[in-house]
Amino acid sequence: MQGLRVFNRGAAVLCHHMSASNQAINITPCIQHISSYSTSPTSNPANGYKFVVVGGGTGGLAMASWLARQQGKGNVAVVEPADAHYYQPMWTLVGGGIKTKEQSVKPMKDVMPSACEWIQDKVTGFDPDNNTVKLSTGKDVQYEYLVVAMGIQMNFDKLKGLEEALQNDPMVCCNYSFDTVDKTFEAIKNFKKGNAIFTFPSTPIKCAGAPQKIMYLAEEYFRKNNKRDDAKVMYNTSLGAIFGAPKYAKALVEVCKSRDIEVNYKTELVEIKPEKKEAVFARVGTEPLETFTLPYEMMHVPPPMGPPNAIKASPLAGPNGFVAVNKETGQHTKYPNVFGIGDCTDIPTSKTAAAAAGQSGALRQTISAVLNGLTPNSKYDGYTSCPLITGYDKCIMAEFDFNLEPLETFPVDQGVERRSMFHLKADVLPHMYWNTMLKGYWSGPRFARKVMHLGMSK
Repeated sequence: MQGLRVFNRGAAVLCHHMSASNQAINITPCIQHISSYSTSPTSNPANGYKFVVVGGGTGGLAMASWLARQQGKGNVAVVEPADAHYYQPMWTLVGGGIKTKEQSVKPMKDVMPSACEWIQDKVTGFDPDNNTVKLSTGKDVQYEYLVVAMGIQMNFDKLKGLEEALQNDPMVCCNYSFDTVDKTFEAIKNFKKGNAIFTFPSTPIKCAGAPQKIMYLAEEYFRKNNKRDDAKVMYNTSLGAIFGAPKYAKALVEVCKSRDIEVNYKTELVEIKPEKKEAVFARVGTEPLETFTLPYEMMHVPPPMGPPNAIKASPLAGPNGFVAVNKETGQHTKYPNVFGIGDCTDIPTSKTAAAAAGQSGALRQTISAVLNGLTPNSKYDGYTSCPLITGYDKCIMAEFDFNLEPLETFPVDQGVERRSMFHLKADVLPHMYWNTMLKGYWSGPRFARKVMHLGMSK
C-alpha cells in the first residue's frame, strides 16, 4: 500500500486530480509550467501551408495541436490517410484480456485538431529541395516547414509464413495490429499443453518490452487456470539481453527465473510453418547460419519493422532509412526547415509514446527558435518509458535516458514489481494520452520528476 500512496501523490502532481470514473482529467494545473511560444500567423505559401505535419499518430497530433495554437487556423495541415487513431500501448492489455480493443481506438476526426486542415491522403514521397510533399492522388503539397511523424512500418510480409499463420492458425497471434490483437487472448484461453513461444525480431521495433509483457500475462493465466504444468513458456529473442537498460534487464531475468520461463538469446524466428505448427529459428551470428525447428502450441510474433517506404526512398533518410535528425533538437541534419519526431526518426532511444512525448517538448523549443531566427539549443535527453507489465496486477515502470541509465519519476525503486505502477499503466496513462498528449500539452514527466525528487533529479 505504501507504493500505491506514492503513486497517488505522483498522479496528483501530474494531473492535479482525476476521478475514479472515466471522466476527463483536469489538465489546467498540469500545463501551467509549459513554456508558451508566440509566433504571429502568416499567410500560407502559394498552394501550401506554413506547416505540414505528415502523420496523425502520437507525435504528429501532439505537434499539430501545439502548432495550430501558435500559428492559427489555416496555417497547419496534417496529412494522414487513416480514419481511426489507436492508443497502441493498450494492446498488451487487450491481448491479456484486461481491456477490449474498442477501448483503444477513436475516430481520427475526433482527435484531429480543429484548427488544422486534415488532408486524408497517403504520402508517397518527399522533395525537400522544393519544400514539397507528394501524395498518392498525384497532388503535391507545399510547405514552409515540415514535421515528419510517420511512425514505423509493420512488414508482416518480411517473415516467411507469418501472414498465412495469422490468417489460418488461431494459435499464432500478434499484439502489434488492431486487426490481430484480439486473437491473442483467444489463443491464451484455448492453450492446452506444449510450447508457448514468444519472439522478438532482429529489426527495429516499437515498444521493445511488448513482446515479453504478453508472455508474463499468458504465463500467469496458465497458472491460474491449471495449465502451467503442461506449458513450456519460452522467450526467443534475437538480442543478447532480455532488455536494453541493465537495471530493468536484471529485474526481468529474475522474474523469468522465478516463474520458470526459458529465455533463449540471439535466437531469431525466420519462418513459420502453420500447416505443421512448427517454427524455424536461427542462431544469430553463426556462420554458416545454424537453424533449428520447434513445435508450438501457441506463438506470439511481432512482425519485422522498419522505416516507412516513403521516407526510406527520400533525401530525408539517414543510413538506416529513418529520418535523419539531431537527436537532441529534432531538427533535420540537412534541411533546417524539416523536423522529425517519434518512431520514424533515427533518434537512438526506444520507440515509444513516452519518447515521443519527451521529444515533443524539445521540438517545440526547436521550432520556436527557428521561427525567431535563433539557433536551436533544446536538449532532449533520450527519455523514454516502458511499463513492463509482469502480471495482471504487477508492473516494473522502466524509465531511462540515451545512456540506458534510470531516469525515474517516482521516489521509489521502479525496478521492483508494483501494483501501483500497473494501475498507472492501465488506468491513468490512457486518460493522459487522450486528454493531454494528443492535445500537445504533455511533454513528459520532467517537471513532475523534479518535484517528486525535491529538485535533485535530472
